[in-house]
Amino acid sequence: MPNAVVTGANRGIGLEFVKQLSKSGYNVYAGYRTFSQEMEDTCHGMIQHLDVSHQRSVDDFTSKLPSSIDLLINNAGVADGRWQSIEEIDDNIALEVLNINAVGPVRMMKSISQKLSDGAKVVMITSLMASMEDCKTGRSYAYRASKSALNMFSLSMKNELRTRNISLLLMHPGWVQTDMGGPHAEVSVVESVEGMMKQIGAHSIENTGTYMDFQGNILPW
Repeated sequence: MPNAVVTGANRGIGLEFVKQLSKSGYNVYAGYRTFSQEMEDTCHGMIQHLDVSHQRSVDDFTSKLPSSIDLLINNAGVADGRWQSIEEIDDNIALEVLNINAVGPVRMMKSISQKLSDGAKVVMITSLMASMEDCKTGRSYAYRASKSALNMFSLSMKNELRTRNISLLLMHPGWVQTDMGGPHAEVSVVESVEGMMKQIGAHSIENTGTYMDFQGNILPW
């Protein structure tokens, strides 16, 4: 059975990835910051505490993984301080958001890199709000900046990973009905993850580094 790793797996998009990957025949290794009984009941594999904002926690998590990982879903993220105006920006919150959303996946890649199999796929859960071309409204300063930084980290990584036949995909899940997206969001969690699973399955080394949404639409940088 192929092995998949999901970060931020205790709720929302991460939890749905655990469910759908488990149903698709993967051994799933789920990392969480807050325990979820539903995650434990659903996961066919291992659940383990994981705080991507600390390298020691990341290294402890990856040390328990098997030697060959076929799919990595870097999903853990936060959106604190989204509605703050310029005058309200809290630098501590901004740094925390950048630490988790942008540097967190880098910590994961640093720690798990040598366990990624030949032909493995790495998925970065990013956002349309990372797009500089699409930035037509204000606010969400730290969140936008963190996801833009994640995109650039990812583009740099894909060139190195390509030499090892490892592909990388940057995915916008849509405006999803999660704690982060809210109840009025346009897309259900199931629909979003089903769409992303389809795009991941079709993804190959030839189009590594693609920035797209869950429906396969290419997004502007």
